[in-house]
Amino acid sequence: MSARRRLPARRALGATATALAATLLVTPLGAGQASAAPAAPKSADPDTAALAGALTDQEIDWEECAFPGLAKERADSLRTVEGLACATVTMPLDWHDADNGRTIDVRISRTRTSDRDDRDRQGIALVNPGGPGGSGLPWGAAMAQRAPELAEYYDFVGFDPRGVGQSTPLTCTYTVPDDPSDQDAVNRAKVEGCMDGGLAPFITTEQTAYDMDFIRVLLGEPRMSYIGYSYGTWLGTWYAATFPGKSHRFLLDSSTDVTERSLERTWDLQPPSRDRQFQEALLPYMARNDDVYGQGTDPMKIREHFERAGGTREFIGQLFMAYYIIPAMYSTDQYPTAASAVAAIAADGIPEEGTEEQAVETVIDNILAVDPLTADQRAFVAEAKADILEAVEARQDGPGAAAATETFDATFEAIRCQDGQWNQNLDHWQRWLKRQERHAPLMAPFNSTPLCAYWPTDNRMPKAKKKTFPEVIVLQSELDAATAYEGGLATAKGLPGAAMISVDNEGSHGLFPYGTTCVDMPVINYFLTGQLPRKDFTGCQALPLPGEEETVEVAGEMKKNGKIKLRMRTDEVREANRLVRDLLREANTPEPSEAAASQSSGAEVSQSSEAGASQSS
Repeated sequence: MSARRRLPARRALGATATALAATLLVTPLGAGQASAAPAAPKSADPDTAALAGALTDQEIDWEECAFPGLAKERADSLRTVEGLACATVTMPLDWHDADNGRTIDVRISRTRTSDRDDRDRQGIALVNPGGPGGSGLPWGAAMAQRAPELAEYYDFVGFDPRGVGQSTPLTCTYTVPDDPSDQDAVNRAKVEGCMDGGLAPFITTEQTAYDMDFIRVLLGEPRMSYIGYSYGTWLGTWYAATFPGKSHRFLLDSSTDVTERSLERTWDLQPPSRDRQFQEALLPYMARNDDVYGQGTDPMKIREHFERAGGTREFIGQLFMAYYIIPAMYSTDQYPTAASAVAAIAADGIPEEGTEEQAVETVIDNILAVDPLTADQRAFVAEAKADILEAVEARQDGPGAAAATETFDATFEAIRCQDGQWNQNLDHWQRWLKRQERHAPLMAPFNSTPLCAYWPTDNRMPKAKKKTFPEVIVLQSELDAATAYEGGLATAKGLPGAAMISVDNEGSHGLFPYGTTCVDMPVINYFLTGQLPRKDFTGCQALPLPGEEETVEVAGEMKKNGKIKLRMRTDEVREANRLVRDLLREANTPEPSEAAASQSSGAEVSQSSEAGASQSS
């Protein structure tokens, strides 16, 4: 249920590839005696039933669910879940002015897997897959299938948050600047277009948290539980801090740093955390399996060959990174595909002869020849190939005739930018980009000044109060490249009463259900009994990577207290960064013969020398 963002023409590659690489969507698909869910305690929670007024009495028209974003086979499978039905419900547009008559639609799904007459029934559990902007509508049924132990006691509720999917969508229209290549002007125009559009100010996590509580009201439940992945952990924390008296059991899986004033730090951590997983886990995996990938047993040599072949500094290389390597940082089941892509590029490079389409075909042929991939992995390669060729074609077509206005899907940016003020100093972002060139060179070509640097907001995550905030579980993998371990650890330390389960040597994003007793049983037991793990920090071992029989120790060290001692830039990562800087300096420094020829013809070489110096600074 992941959403692939298609790359447009080259002129927009930086921003769009950043959005692709930054998207937080996860790729889907002993319990004790349960106790009865007590009535909700009295609290000072906002009363969404009173705020919504007449909307509280709306009739819910349940019908068969449609999941147009899923393959037919998967959608048909979800529709077999007991009692699955979908409906569109109406929410106030602005929960701070709920009686002004303006409304918005939210599409929801629910299952009927629990025994509603059983005193041990735990109620409803909402599920959100992340994004921000991920469609959660299929996730109620998906969770019932993935966690049948919980489905016996919970009815799962999926929903498309406001601005997403089958709910009222958010698009923003902006006036194209006179110079469409001026990214600063384009960013300012986009933000202005969203702020003037009417809907964007109400597409926020705060408003969605109120929607979630009103879903609870409409379903007649005194409290709700929640499973949130990735950005969904930010959403879940916002709800629990706003409606602590209505919060039952909450799992924050692959957590953002919810202790921060905004989502800025979560995205700051992404480039180096992706570089870290690439260097600390994927390349050593290739080195251990040299009989398959044929690139030697030294991870640093593999990195050198990959970088000398262009790495991510060229357009085609960026596409292969975005479509074949980054997905493996969301699910390590895809390591064979990613390793095959790295091996194909490291061994033969990207052909310079012929067309770009021919170059893509050649590299993909080499990928498929590296390793006997499974049928599913080959299908994944074929699907991504179509997207890559589409991106190449769009780049060759060019921007076309300049339009007076353009419209874009703005949900992702509206939520992450309006959930707390990002740094508005553009000099800060120029320095940030320079730091990424030094500390995260693998992902640096994907970075650009975020739209959030131009978007003012006064929203802020509500404080998690010690006396009222519910007990929650934080589940985090060591080498998560989308929501870094450091952010999850900060969340576990910062939320009152939180317990953390860390998975050592794991790089996947979105873990539960994971498939081991150590990880899954504490979560299941908590959802059925309310009992947190005995210790504040629990350390679990990862499953072996594809094709390997044992789990290999990489990156940080699991301490006795269950925490992982981990550095963002290890010695290996620092060495890799130096390697890339040296290669860039080498590429930008003219040979003596070239310099002499340039000087004799009156040309200046200072520009090339300065380029090399700036890249190595």
